[in-house]
Amino acid sequence: MKTVLKILLLTPVWLTMACRSDRAAAPSRDARSCYEQALEAFDQDSVRMGEQLLNEAVSRAQREKDNHTLYLAQLRLAESLAWGNSAEALAMAKQALESYQQKPDSPRNLIIILDYIGTYASQVAFNGDENFDEALDYARRAYDLAVASQDTLGTELVSQTLTSLANIHWAMDAYGEALRYAREAATCAPDHLKLGAQQVLARCLVSCDSLAEAEAVYRGMQPGDDLQAAYIVQSNLAKLALRRSDTESAEEAIDEAFGHAEDLYFKALQQKDDYYQNALVQERENERLRYKTVLHRRMLWGGVALLLILLVATLLVIRAEKAKRKHQMRLRQQERLIHQQQLIRHENELRMRDGTIAFLQDFILQRTEVIQKVGKADKRHIAISPHEWEEMERTLDAIDGNRIAYLRQHYPALKEEDIQLCILIRLRLTNRAIGNIYGLTISAVQHRKQKLKKEVFGEDDPDTPFELVIERIQDESLTNKQ
Repeated sequence: MKTVLKILLLTPVWLTMACRSDRAAAPSRDARSCYEQALEAFDQDSVRMGEQLLNEAVSRAQREKDNHTLYLAQLRLAESLAWGNSAEALAMAKQALESYQQKPDSPRNLIIILDYIGTYASQVAFNGDENFDEALDYARRAYDLAVASQDTLGTELVSQTLTSLANIHWAMDAYGEALRYAREAATCAPDHLKLGAQQVLARCLVSCDSLAEAEAVYRGMQPGDDLQAAYIVQSNLAKLALRRSDTESAEEAIDEAFGHAEDLYFKALQQKDDYYQNALVQERENERLRYKTVLHRRMLWGGVALLLILLVATLLVIRAEKAKRKHQMRLRQQERLIHQQQLIRHENELRMRDGTIAFLQDFILQRTEVIQKVGKADKRHIAISPHEWEEMERTLDAIDGNRIAYLRQHYPALKEEDIQLCILIRLRLTNRAIGNIYGLTISAVQHRKQKLKKEVFGEDDPDTPFELVIERIQDESLTNKQ
């Protein structure tokens, strides 16, 4: 009842909250889903949205303690940042390495992280005219791990790390070392990495003045549908042709033209990204407004219907609660009456049983007193007829739930005098009174009870009274009867 009243009181609050959709929480998502959405955004050239989703993935992964998604998101974010700020990309890649080391899961991913850090460190050193020691350290660590794992991971990572070492040495103006690494990378590169390794090799050959060999490498490259790679091949072939004619001014002009072309290309990409981003934001806003209008209308009608239903339900609940209380009161009264009747009946049964036992006990004790007064010393015992034994047994079975009959059925080793002894014990006669009946001494009666208790009823504890053994048998009899 109280719950229903609370629902009625809170209904207006629910309606108000439903109409304020601007405060509605967005559907919950985990770090992994944010990371996957970011990759989809990058595939669609939505760089800004991709970075936002990656930052969200990093935050959620830290809260969820998802180290795998955390370092993947940090590494992809570093790759995106490298276009504009290599120092920031380097810091983010190092954070990815720390996240990976907290819970390592794949040697391949470790090699990739180290290779990325070496690349970004070389960019920072090149831009700041610094030394390349840090870049070489990370790149060589990646290369050593790739070589050690090539039996299981293949030569792909070996080729990538060799290419990175070639690029770093080329940036250091160590063209001989760069050329050596580039040749090794091109030799072991798989098909999907062959084009990139050949570009690095050709560039190193040009720097070492091996123009003919460089031209052969460029002409052997097959860029296919990769327009950027085709542009690089053609532009470098043009440069080589000009260098053979020693027209340095023409080469500089072409370099400048190609530089402008690259700027225009990346500017066009940025404009495209901005256009799609703005169009997507506008479309989402329009969709949100349409959904908000429909939601307001549905919430309004739904709230009215819900309020009417709750009012009717409240009246029905109140009516049902009153009927339920009346029915429970009648049941409690009936239960109290039945309980009282049971108590009275039980008390009557106890009084009747105690009275019957007392009557039989007095009957035997009176006969004992008579025998003691008139009998001789050597014949002071009671003679109880078989009929009297049968009557006492029948009476005890009637008040004790057929205990004697249970003894006869489940303990066939009992003799008739043993049954009679159990009857006398049930009548609460003392050992002296039992001895008078059988003409035995008290010790003889005790010995007989101990023997019967051990041999027939299996009770080995001499301290357990025979009367308690009989009580247990009575409880067993009542349990089996139920």
